[in-house]
Amino acid sequence: MIQKLLIANRGEIAVRIIRACREMGIETVAVYSTADRDALHTQLADESVCIGETKSSESYLNMESIMSAAVSSGVDAIHPGVGFLSENAEFAELCEQCGIKYVGPNSEIINLMGNKALARDTMIKAGVPVIPGCDSVVEDCNEAKIIADEIGYPVIIKAVLGGGGKGMRVANCEEEFESAFNTAKKESEMAFGDGQMYIEHYIEHPRHIEFQIMADSHGNIIHLGERDCSVQRNHQKMIEESPTIVLDEDTRNKMAETAIKAARAVNYENAGTVEFLLEKSGAFYFMEMNTRIQVEHPVTEMVTGLDMIKEQISIAAGNELSVSQEDVLPKGHAIECRINAENPRKNFCPCPGHISGLYMPGGNGVRVDSAIYSGCDVSPFYDSMLAKLIVHGRNRSEAIKKMRRALGEVVIEGITSNVDYLYEILCDNTFVAGDYDVSFIEGFNSQL
Repeated sequence: MIQKLLIANRGEIAVRIIRACREMGIETVAVYSTADRDALHTQLADESVCIGETKSSESYLNMESIMSAAVSSGVDAIHPGVGFLSENAEFAELCEQCGIKYVGPNSEIINLMGNKALARDTMIKAGVPVIPGCDSVVEDCNEAKIIADEIGYPVIIKAVLGGGGKGMRVANCEEEFESAFNTAKKESEMAFGDGQMYIEHYIEHPRHIEFQIMADSHGNIIHLGERDCSVQRNHQKMIEESPTIVLDEDTRNKMAETAIKAARAVNYENAGTVEFLLEKSGAFYFMEMNTRIQVEHPVTEMVTGLDMIKEQISIAAGNELSVSQEDVLPKGHAIECRINAENPRKNFCPCPGHISGLYMPGGNGVRVDSAIYSGCDVSPFYDSMLAKLIVHGRNRSEAIKKMRRALGEVVIEGITSNVDYLYEILCDNTFVAGDYDVSFIEGFNSQL
């Protein structure tokens, strides 16, 4: 059993994990940078340890400092949360070497699925449909251009070790390729310290559909249904919902079976997400697998009733899944909106500062995951997300109306947020009709 757990993260996900641990009777250790000394997660945890200065590289990405805090605190396990070190194979391996349970898959799986070229090859061998693309990584632009010609335009250039939309560019024709390739490569080198790229055919106007996977060390793998993450800007998700209204049951079942096949191909363990691109024809392709809990996991929790963080920790302790596939019976419809400290009218410019007043909505079927409070400071040094607002209704129409009501109650004084912008999306006829794809935000913004 896990008695004491360190959260190697900050913000709302750290608070979310602390709450789950408290309900499970597990002691928690929070880590923080000097900028986060008064952060909510440091106040809620049983213990808190400063791990470095403001820069992420000196704190939340400082593996040596985090492991030192873990060992000195005598923890049994580490939960990496999302972002930072949550998909870092070296960090997971350090935990393994120190005899500390890592709440997530092992380092080999993280390394395999984190490398897009290796992941793609693994999926092809497993019989999982993948987007047509190159068979190996490429660093030379001239070589890449030949590959792009063979695949056929438009193409998308991606960093092998990329994520979060970084190191990614689309070339619609041969004339655009060189500039797009060099820009993506440079961005990849700056963000990930690696200039290896790979090229895929670019699927125009797809839906971004992901399936939530849970797997234990006893060979049990289940899915918890899908999430539609197509409302996104620059490959950054903004609004997620479950279920998606565009899947018929036959396609939904095929995608679910494929997601489980993908997880089984790598002997997956713990929570993971298999992401697909879905064409209007119903054809779907494996895009990537996230080897961690997702920001949007509350959407799945709302429709299934399962606490995924508790399940993660239980799996890490060596237990079997608490539910079987037959037990997973999604009900109703859930929507999540990411509330950020940003100004949509000024190109989504980050808006850090002091929160002088705060009111968050409540009521039946409304959930808020956040780490902000009245009087706190929103740091300019980290992600701009302030809160996740999640609602659940009997159907999509009810969920949309509930989200509008909830967004209308949000009060965040002292800084600018995207709350009004999100409200406008929830009122947009295209969104309400469910007739949108990953290009939705681009069209929506052009009307502002």
